[in-house]
Amino acid sequence: MNNTNTEAMEILSDYAYELPKEYIAQYPCPKRDESKLMVLHRDTGEIEHRIFRNMVDYFRPGDVLVLNRTRVIPSRLLGRKKTGGKIDILMLDKETAIVKPLKSLKKGTEIFFDLSCPGKYFATVSSIIDGMVKLIFSHPYDTIIKYFGRVPLPPYIKRDAQPLDTERYQTVFASENGSVAAPTAGFHFTDEILNELRLKKIKIAEVLLHVSWATFLPVRCKNIAEHKMGTEYFEVDALSADIINSAGRVIAVGTTSVRTLEAIATDNGIMPKKGVTDIFIYPGYKFKIVDCLITNFHLPETTLLMLVCAFAGKKLTLSAYEEAKKSGYRFASYGDAMLVL
Repeated sequence: MNNTNTEAMEILSDYAYELPKEYIAQYPCPKRDESKLMVLHRDTGEIEHRIFRNMVDYFRPGDVLVLNRTRVIPSRLLGRKKTGGKIDILMLDKETAIVKPLKSLKKGTEIFFDLSCPGKYFATVSSIIDGMVKLIFSHPYDTIIKYFGRVPLPPYIKRDAQPLDTERYQTVFASENGSVAAPTAGFHFTDEILNELRLKKIKIAEVLLHVSWATFLPVRCKNIAEHKMGTEYFEVDALSADIINSAGRVIAVGTTSVRTLEAIATDNGIMPKKGVTDIFIYPGYKFKIVDCLITNFHLPETTLLMLVCAFAGKKLTLSAYEEAKKSGYRFASYGDAMLVL
């Protein structure tokens, strides 16, 4: 499933562009629906500059908006070794983690989460394989996360998580715990916008894809077709499948919704399904179900950018990104939005 392109070789450096650090949003827009919105018309190349709440103007009766209902778990843990050395942990599942600094760890190392009560809440390193650390916790994982878990802000946000992130690094429609990173295109939606869409006879369908570290693994292959995506769990139920199959246009919110739909799409629509996918979408891919895309502005040389280039065209996408920089758009998770028609 991983290789979705049989066209000419795609080179990683073709997806590089200059992105000064000041363009990467460090905080969310004060109000979700007041983010900037770039509207990109694939047929003409026209670009419009709007505010996100204006997105409703581009929908029409019969359209279906597809949302990823996954909810981010507070999967970042900060601990200390017995020596006092700080340890930063990002849990990828209930036992596997990315830990920094890795070089200070070995099998049997204990990491404590509450130094005021030594030995009560801690994790023990059981193995380190290919940079991934397996941990055994003193208490059930859900208990550790409940008491000590923090919002897992991405590494390009150069600050510690704050109380505002508990709400804002989550979509208003998130309902099922499971992701270590958010489907950030959904950040801009409010309950008011969703209600306005319903009043316009726009149907809303929910899918589920739990975002794992696989989405953000750096591409290190010169030929991007050699990149291997990790697997991520997804679900599409019968109700959502029926709504999507009856759509005039399918408008996917975020790359995770796109990947979920395209992973199970056939020439006759989609069927209810649950499982895992490692689908990697890049230019040359032929979309089967998605007609329009709402997304954020992604970092250079990422699989997220490659998916948008596959959908809108590489030249047009990268040109739009240059226009975004000139027009003061903010990039990445807490940045502004793009609607690709």
